[in-house]
Amino acid sequence: MSERVIPGRTGGLITLGAADALWAGLTTDSAVPTASAAFTCSPADARAGYVLLGGRVVATVKAGGGQWRVPETEVRRAAAELNAVEMDRQDLVRIGPFRDAPQQEHTEGTPLRWRRRITQELQELGAPERAARREDGRPYHLAGIDWRRILVEQTHDRTRRTWWLPRAVVRLLDAAEHTETQWLKAALTCQKSATATEPPSHPRQARAADGRQTTSPDCPTTPLRPYNEELKGHLYSVLSRKPGTSRKVAGWTCAVCRTAPAAVLDHCHEHGYVRAPVCHSCNTQERPDHLYSNDIRVAHHYTRLFHTHTADWLRHWHRCPGCRTRTTLPLPHLAAWTAHIACRSLRPTHRAPRGRKPCGVLRVSWTGSQNAPRSCLLTVTVDFCPSGEHRVLARVPYREAAERFRTWLAETAPAVAAAAGPDRLDGLPTRSRPVIADTSGEGLALF
Repeated sequence: MSERVIPGRTGGLITLGAADALWAGLTTDSAVPTASAAFTCSPADARAGYVLLGGRVVATVKAGGGQWRVPETEVRRAAAELNAVEMDRQDLVRIGPFRDAPQQEHTEGTPLRWRRRITQELQELGAPERAARREDGRPYHLAGIDWRRILVEQTHDRTRRTWWLPRAVVRLLDAAEHTETQWLKAALTCQKSATATEPPSHPRQARAADGRQTTSPDCPTTPLRPYNEELKGHLYSVLSRKPGTSRKVAGWTCAVCRTAPAAVLDHCHEHGYVRAPVCHSCNTQERPDHLYSNDIRVAHHYTRLFHTHTADWLRHWHRCPGCRTRTTLPLPHLAAWTAHIACRSLRPTHRAPRGRKPCGVLRVSWTGSQNAPRSCLLTVTVDFCPSGEHRVLARVPYREAAERFRTWLAETAPAVAAAAGPDRLDGLPTRSRPVIADTSGEGLALF
């Protein structure tokens, strides 16, 4: 990791220009590309009392002569945290636009809202290259991250564009948004406390030019707490109507990755039970790139769900009492598993420069539903075959698919299988049914 020597006392206050140079020098070899003007370029604003770097808040201090400065040690800590992040450029998360997506709840006073910022910039200016630069030609960044260098634009049907970012970057930006929210809450608490205990002529916080308060760096933020099954057995339809639920969810770490702050309540749409609070990244990881009423495309990320992170995801899915009791998965999940695992040996291959490559893209559709297992049939096919073929690999009855999954579960994740079974819970409905409306847009209701 390269470093640039900054004149002055180590750990003391440095100017914003020196902080820019230090940040750029320390993160030169980072897997996540960073901006060279993290402190002096929009949306960073030293007058707000803080600047976001990755998932960390760096306090700004107004020193003599009216110049803003930042602690050098905090810049170095933020750079070290960012350098430790590993990024897979192929593991992408869609960030927009989402058709007919409802307005999500945002904490008042949080300026980052990075998804909205990126979407607005791209929609207004029409191209990533133009959107990524301001009128004055300086690069536009988010939390010190140069998102323009890693943004992926995909076009469907020659008209419809979607935008994607690597999952590691999505988690960083989600963490930054959460950290900023906690920082502003702590600042408001400190402000109220100072107003109640000190005379008006000696305020501890100065008002910035834009009306926001500068923040004292010694105001602590509330640490995230791990999720310990506090919501086990609760129905999402009940919790989602309770006031303060979103605020409570934001206090947990994600129950899947256990690193990013939770943002939403993941729940089973077939049985209606809450699984756990998860971050935006993990909430999208289980979903396919296309989902229709009875048809999904089995994307490459299922390799992670059913191979490298199998036990974690199976344990998470079985947090739903309905799925755990029946030792199964919701129908779209079971369909994806059937295509990806049970029919893997049936998938044809083609010659490639380095051996042989699996043919096309898997798609699985079904007739009927899990409510009528005898009439439900899963059909696994191959799309986009290089030779122009579209072949049907298998037709698997629902009951056979569920039985195959139970056998595979016992071999792959015995601890998860041991916790499942029909005698584990009484009072479940005899027929499972989707009880939750689509909350994400793009027809993802079944997930």
